[in-house]
Amino acid sequence: MDEYAGWLGTQLAAIDDPIDLVGHDWGGILTARVATSGMVPLRSWVTDAVVAVHPMFRWHDLAKIWQTPGDGEEFWARFRASPVESAALLGSLGVPDGDAMAMVEAIDSTMCTAILDLYRSAHGIGARWKAVGEAPAPGLVLIGSADHFGNEPASRRVADHLGIDVQVLAGAGHWWPLEAADDATAHLERFWSSVGRRAGPPVS
Repeated sequence: MDEYAGWLGTQLAAIDDPIDLVGHDWGGILTARVATSGMVPLRSWVTDAVVAVHPMFRWHDLAKIWQTPGDGEEFWARFRASPVESAALLGSLGVPDGDAMAMVEAIDSTMCTAILDLYRSAHGIGARWKAVGEAPAPGLVLIGSADHFGNEPASRRVADHLGIDVQVLAGAGHWWPLEAADDATAHLERFWSSVGRRAGPPVS
């Protein structure tokens, strides 16, 4: 996880323009790390995974499987061997029907190895990446109200500690970029307007 964060920081440091950083899932965790560590100046940042930089953060059940040697390898072997069942699993976790099979087909052996390596590096992430004090740049936490992996009360507590805003995507699950793109876009545009963001696409 430290290598991922370091790589992201290096890429962002090479950008001359002001940066409005947006991250989802592990991208959201890395966004929170960059934003709260001060490794790169940001104009603003948005995440759906702010709880990962709190010392009391605990991983969800799937992550615990992936972090366990043997169990994680078995999970991904079964996942790749049974695409229809795997698409159904993703559907049960909120992935829209039209996207579930495409996601299954995109997961190859290299990605499985990367997932296992990343999650196994992230034991105790909250204590190791804990955010202290208010965030250096304006931030926004997006919360899907039906996110199987989310924790709205904990997200609100961490956001309050960091002095950043919270917006709930009503009815949206973990994959809100697929489920609630219009709603999320409206929240993002209002947030960027509040921090004086100029027109143009964000770096994400």
